[in-house]
Amino acid sequence: MKSKSPPTESSNVIQLPVGKKERRRAEDKWTGPVVRLGYTQLPSLLLKGQAKLKLTPVQLNVLLHIIEPWWDADRLPWIAKDTIAQRMRKTPRSVQRVITQLEQAGHIKRIERFYGKKHQTANAYSPAGLVKKLIALEPEFRKAKEQNRLRKKKVEAPSAA
Repeated sequence: MKSKSPPTESSNVIQLPVGKKERRRAEDKWTGPVVRLGYTQLPSLLLKGQAKLKLTPVQLNVLLHIIEPWWDADRLPWIAKDTIAQRMRKTPRSVQRVITQLEQAGHIKRIERFYGKKHQTANAYSPAGLVKKLIALEPEFRKAKEQNRLRKKKVEAPSAA
């Protein structure tokens, strides 16, 4: 297997600098091999609004595991509590308690799933409550972002002397 060497100065290939916009790709940030194992689409407001949503760090972690497989809006995510527990190095029972807390807070709704007539499998989760809460938080965070932008603009503006 031959390794490719970078173009030399005498080569006809001139590498153009990569623009700022092109460097936003996940592969450019995390590398191709890391991203090929998967990534999660997540609104920043979930992280920024963690305190307003009254989510503890453990609750947020469990919620992120539940959201991770949610790629299609019309297909609810499902994951076994044992899988979450193993990933977090917690017991399945402690994860089950956190899921119950998230459900009681209205962030998620558990939906039982079955193979055949009686064989239960991993629950699906509806994050509709969380989505509704994030929609309600959005105006507050948008307003704060706009105020910060205006404050910054005011500070950066040259003073008239």
